[in-house]
Amino acid sequence: MIASSTPTTTLLMHILRSAIAAVAAFMLLTFSVLADDGQLTIANAKGDYKFNVEVVDTNESRAQGLMFRTSMAPDAGMLFDFKESRQVSFWMQNTLIPLDMLFIRHDGTIANIQVNAKPMDPTSIPSDGPVEFVLEIAGGRSVEPGIKAGDTVLHDRVNKQ
Repeated sequence: MIASSTPTTTLLMHILRSAIAAVAAFMLLTFSVLADDGQLTIANAKGDYKFNVEVVDTNESRAQGLMFRTSMAPDAGMLFDFKESRQVSFWMQNTLIPLDMLFIRHDGTIANIQVNAKPMDPTSIPSDGPVEFVLEIAGGRSVEPGIKAGDTVLHDRVNKQ
């Protein structure tokens, strides 16, 4: 026997589909909130240092970076995600504030650091070998806590193994 569709059956099917869609949307929202791209920690012998970061992971957003910004909080930063390990090079053209650039390998270790990159300088600043990420923070900020090559970066994107 083939069941015929009644108005009540149609209504129940619509409600069921809506409920499933609502649960799926709720779960998606919940998991996106739990994956906090905004918090990054650098761990070294002196302790853990937390930064609130903006993540840039498209060609357009990486090209814009921190250009034309006039200030940066001491606990702020921008994490460039290249989505693959490769040799990268940065410059300070159109960047108005000094920055520290931390070049980070796929495994989260810092490969090299450029301290106090000079504003508006077109000189190329390369990574020491392939990296997947670069963290830009306020100029000189890496010096006080003694952040150095070999220290570990903790972030949802960096430690995604």
